[in-house]
Amino acid sequence: MVGALVVAFFVFAGLYADVLWYDQLGFLSVLTTEWVSRIVLFVIGFLAMAVPVWASIQIAYRTRPVYAKLNSQLDRYQEVFEPLRRLAMYGIPILLGLFAGVSTSSRWEAVLTFLNRTPFGQKDPQFGLDVGFYVFELPFYRSVVGFASAVVLLSLLLVIATNYLYGAIRVSGREVVISKSARIQIAVTAGVYLLLQAVSIWLDQYATVTETGSLITGAAYTDVNAVIPGRAILAAIAVVVAVLFFITAAIGRWRLPLVGTALLIVSSLLIGSLYPWVVQRFQVDPSARTLEAEYIKRNIDLTRDAFGLSDIEAIPYQAKTDAEPGALRSDAETTASIRLMDPLVIGPAFQQLEQFRQYYQFPDALDVDRYNINGQSQDTVVAIRDLNLAGLGDAQTWFNAHLVYTHGYGLVAAAGNQRSTDGQPVFLQSGIPSSGELPEFEPRVYFGEESPDYSIVGAPKESKPVELDYPAGGDSGDQTYTTFTGDGGPKLDNVFTKLIYALKFQSEQIFLSDQVTNDSQILYDRDPIERVQKVAPYLTLDTDAYPSVVDGRVVWIVDGYTMTDQYPYSNKVSMSEAISDSEGITQPLAFDEVNYLRNSVKATVDAYDGSVTLYAWDTQDPILKTWKKVFGGTLKSMESMSGDLMSHVRYPADLFKVQRAVLGRYHVTDPGSFYSREDAWTTPKDPTQPSTTSLLQPPYYLTMQMPGQDAPSYSLYSTFIPEARGQASRNVLRGYLAVDADAGSTDGKRADGYGKLRLLTLPEDDNVPGPGQVQNQFNGDPSISAQLNILKQGQSEVINGNLLTVPVGGGLLYVQPVYVKSTGETSYPLLQKVLVAFGDQIAFQDTLDLALDVLFGGDSGADAGDNAVDPNAQPTTPPTDSGTPTVPSDEVQALLNQASAEIKAKQAALAAGDWAAYGAADARLAEIIAKLLTLTETPQ
Repeated sequence: MVGALVVAFFVFAGLYADVLWYDQLGFLSVLTTEWVSRIVLFVIGFLAMAVPVWASIQIAYRTRPVYAKLNSQLDRYQEVFEPLRRLAMYGIPILLGLFAGVSTSSRWEAVLTFLNRTPFGQKDPQFGLDVGFYVFELPFYRSVVGFASAVVLLSLLLVIATNYLYGAIRVSGREVVISKSARIQIAVTAGVYLLLQAVSIWLDQYATVTETGSLITGAAYTDVNAVIPGRAILAAIAVVVAVLFFITAAIGRWRLPLVGTALLIVSSLLIGSLYPWVVQRFQVDPSARTLEAEYIKRNIDLTRDAFGLSDIEAIPYQAKTDAEPGALRSDAETTASIRLMDPLVIGPAFQQLEQFRQYYQFPDALDVDRYNINGQSQDTVVAIRDLNLAGLGDAQTWFNAHLVYTHGYGLVAAAGNQRSTDGQPVFLQSGIPSSGELPEFEPRVYFGEESPDYSIVGAPKESKPVELDYPAGGDSGDQTYTTFTGDGGPKLDNVFTKLIYALKFQSEQIFLSDQVTNDSQILYDRDPIERVQKVAPYLTLDTDAYPSVVDGRVVWIVDGYTMTDQYPYSNKVSMSEAISDSEGITQPLAFDEVNYLRNSVKATVDAYDGSVTLYAWDTQDPILKTWKKVFGGTLKSMESMSGDLMSHVRYPADLFKVQRAVLGRYHVTDPGSFYSREDAWTTPKDPTQPSTTSLLQPPYYLTMQMPGQDAPSYSLYSTFIPEARGQASRNVLRGYLAVDADAGSTDGKRADGYGKLRLLTLPEDDNVPGPGQVQNQFNGDPSISAQLNILKQGQSEVINGNLLTVPVGGGLLYVQPVYVKSTGETSYPLLQKVLVAFGDQIAFQDTLDLALDVLFGGDSGADAGDNAVDPNAQPTTPPTDSGTPTVPSDEVQALLNQASAEIKAKQAALAAGDWAAYGAADARLAEIIAKLLTLTETPQ
């Protein structure tokens, strides 16, 4: 009893803590709705299983023959079972009821969406039913029928066992004798079971439009002409057999239902399996391209609709491959915005230049955003300076970890298209206290991706602050302290609440510490994605939450998706596979196979007080409309979003990744071509990764102007190459997909162009090199290799940044920043060179501006974002580690050009077999390399 009470109190502590957490956040209705739904469904499931099973056992027992002659073995069974009879008759139904209740309660979301379902307003092409029937109703009906079938089947088995145990069913040799009462009960139960199977088979014909076949998802020719009619026939046969069982209950003859059951089994084999196989093998396979065309067209149209691709604009693009002088003049704005700072590479630079103390940290992978600075949109790389309690070392006591070090400080932003003379990021917002060109904002970050598991904040007004705000700087080591003044967590204003949280976090200090007062609050579940997931359990969230300065606050912006796998005729995609790339590999999701996806909600989490706001973004989504009926009042209208917030929301990357995965095949709209897979595409592998990996190249956010746009906009893009045939794929570009990711900056109004997808389709006879080919050109060019070898002096590491593809100059421009990182422990990558390519021509210079001018015949016609960098100037701030050399560009470039000429001379001599010329060229090359080494030698 004591043990049970202790366990019960721990459970209660967890539940009550949840109530306090949701109540403080203003989403208590979400928790109570879920709890009430689960409890009601548990009771329904328990009663729906336990009562019929109990009634079946009771009826079988009470109608048993009193004077039945039992064999000696059954007598022994009865002797053993009789003392346990009452326990079994109640225990078995209760145990089965508990399992059924738990199973039923887990389906609370399906039940609530069924009860609050919203029509899609679109009918499926096979049965003419609203799509909502397949998304909301059919899964519910099939679940109910499946549950009822399980109840009846278990009841039937227990009825047979009970009747056999008490002699109502006797087996004598080859003869089976069944009493009248047992016959009636068994026959009626079997008849009900067969009726349920008839309903199940009837519903299965509708499920054909959501099932995945060998060719498409949805009913193909064989399904429409054999499977669907066959299931209707089998359902009718099952009804007839059920009627035969009811007749047997009345007249007592088992031959008819047994013959009917055998007929049902044979029919299911012939009609359900053999006939569809014959149709497929001898009618469809020989003429599949023709017969399946209608159904492939259904699959193409509905797949594109389900993934938001029906309005995509396909633009034939005759990409130029000749880099002519002045070619970028009409794309000057795009060229000036090309991002050189790779957020996956420059994380160590943020850490070394902006961390300041060991108890701060920056993530390895930074985020990208954009801000309006001096009237111009500026792409930025941003990160939060968050806490790192592990950096406290021996000072990581409970008091320090939970009362003193409670929050991170500041958002750091660097210009995406600029770098300092020595290759460091150009910070637009930095330092402690935070300063820069961004609007003023509250810099304290109590809710972040790396925040402590819990912190206790707040104190009486007259008390001395104990929370470390930020280091004051200088040699004195002074610190600035603060007290949290927001409403960020449940209040610890009484002994009972302190006890609850002491139990939840298994920390008696919460209960005993004199620093925990009635004015204290406890902050926990602080990761922004976790907070949004808890208040919106019906959403699947984007894997990347990013911070922005909005209306004077730092907020995390999180994209939420509604999805289903029951959209008729839409191809199913593994979401975890589709969104995995070189930026991160996603583990399989709980709901992974999807064939309908919408970015229905934009959520924000205030980094100071943790408040969560959900905005209904896709107001036309029927699934979101359904959930709004369930959780009324938790979603705000998009019209309530400020213009400042609008300027930072973006088209989400995970949605775009799924769409590009679908478009690999579904950019083809002709059924014949689709069937033959004549023009299937795939996303190229990330060329900057080792060749042994198969990680895909991620999409990139850039400000650029696509064909069909009047001006540059913040966009997200990806490329396509031909799908692999055999061992490898031809790494030439076939498509370029971009979406307008800029929602504008007007209060409550989304920009007209937001979400517009444009697909540049390149002609098959024009071999524009893909990312893999371009990377190979960069890596294999002798002149570039020689320069890279110089940069690697002192065992420095050369890091290739993201390889960007930009549609400018009538063609496709490749840009790749090259970083150099020395071997010291405190070193970080410095941007030293830029690689560019256009067609088969490449250039490698100190700045993007110089590289473009070299690439386009001496004058590209546009200035890049780093045109203010003087490549010959000395660094204003020396690198932390002296292993990174500074290269005098003019003399080195001249020697490199000579080296390139001698390498080509060696290759020509080798091909001609002229060993004398080969030796002379090799000697000259050795002299040039010696001069280069002398010229670039790093002083010790």
